[in-house]
Amino acid sequence: MEQGVLEETRPPQEYRIYLPPCYDEMPGLRYPVLYLLHGQTYTDDQWVRLGAIQVMDRLFLEEEIAPFIIVFPDDRYWNVEAGPGFGGRLVDYLVPYIDQNYRTIEDRQHRAIGGMSRGAGWALRLGLLRWELFGTLGLHSLAAFRDDRPFLDDWLQSIPPEDWPDIFIDTGENDSELGFNAQFENLLIQLGIPHEWHLYPGAHDEAYWAAHVEEYLRWYAEVWDRPAEEQ
Repeated sequence: MEQGVLEETRPPQEYRIYLPPCYDEMPGLRYPVLYLLHGQTYTDDQWVRLGAIQVMDRLFLEEEIAPFIIVFPDDRYWNVEAGPGFGGRLVDYLVPYIDQNYRTIEDRQHRAIGGMSRGAGWALRLGLLRWELFGTLGLHSLAAFRDDRPFLDDWLQSIPPEDWPDIFIDTGENDSELGFNAQFENLLIQLGIPHEWHLYPGAHDEAYWAAHVEEYLRWYAEVWDRPAEEQ
């Protein structure tokens, strides 16, 4: 696990990055990359604390998934003036920086964005408005931004059908955002957009997310493991 900061952004954009165990041993390989965003009031260590790194190492070493890179951007400024600029820092600075400095596969089919709670809200906004960057969206306990909700129909319909992203939505039965998550899933059904929907026991909390970290990571890996014509 490495930590980094982009000093050219204001405020500086901090991040953590996970490189698979084979990264240094196989310098000729390039990898898909997943951007995992944390929830409100947390920082870029949330996914790490919930076990993402241990799960990745185990699944890779047991040869259950192919390796990929994970970037954990920091959104600690969510409640101050700098907060709204996080999305711009991510797509305009962090994504290009990661592609230039790490051995990623630089196309949308091999670039995913996902998050929990507010992080899923960012993943939804950036995944739809900058669909040319991300081919896969993971929306875990989605808490979409209130200002975004009236525009989701238009945003979805602006994406060419051949470029619809792979979408995974999950939420707990006691999640305060369950109603909106169900509405969004119904919108995807109405528009004919393929997706996965999962309703599980649990609430909008770290106990729920920790219980599903392995499922999430397996799903991202599965998307990249499909034949090219199915992606």
